[in-house]
Amino acid sequence: MTLVLASASASRQRMLKVAGVDFSVSAADLNEDALTADLQAKGLDAGGIAAALAEQKAVTVSRRMPGATVLGADSVLALGREVISKCRDLAELRTLLRRMSGKTHQLISAAALARDGVAFWRHAGVARLTMRLFSEAFLDAYLAAEGAAVLSSVGGYHYEGRGVQLFEQVTGDSFIIQGLPLLPLLSELRVLGLLEA
Repeated sequence: MTLVLASASASRQRMLKVAGVDFSVSAADLNEDALTADLQAKGLDAGGIAAALAEQKAVTVSRRMPGATVLGADSVLALGREVISKCRDLAELRTLLRRMSGKTHQLISAAALARDGVAFWRHAGVARLTMRLFSEAFLDAYLAAEGAAVLSSVGGYHYEGRGVQLFEQVTGDSFIIQGLPLLPLLSELRVLGLLEA
């Protein structure tokens, strides 16, 4: 029995591979913007939104793959009470990074496991990240070097790469920052017999 990852995220795939987890990929293909707006309208905070999106991905894919154990995951960024979504283009990202410069935000990464349309395990972790005050020259160089690749990440940074230069202080698990509460997930996969105990 193997795990199915309900996400096309390169970062999540890389983390699972490096950790030695056997898995296949079947992306959930949800309209995350519409779901996020609906969840916000219902009064959910960033943590609740991340958890709900992760669970919805897992449940959706598990319905089309009977008997499979499906992992859904999602990350949501909160700047104060504002929930930040992925940017559509580099101009929008530039504006966001300017707003976040010198401020602390929270990044919540949630994961859920489901089988046959029912979620049976959930976990969310929180990291607090403080961006340093950076110059326009740095921002120009950062966006030129990273390009559109960072648009795949909420907040527009790959913490495991050049994006680490944006920060002056970080509290929390680096796996959470990369998009997955990996250590609790590995523990649950051992319980399920998907990893050696």
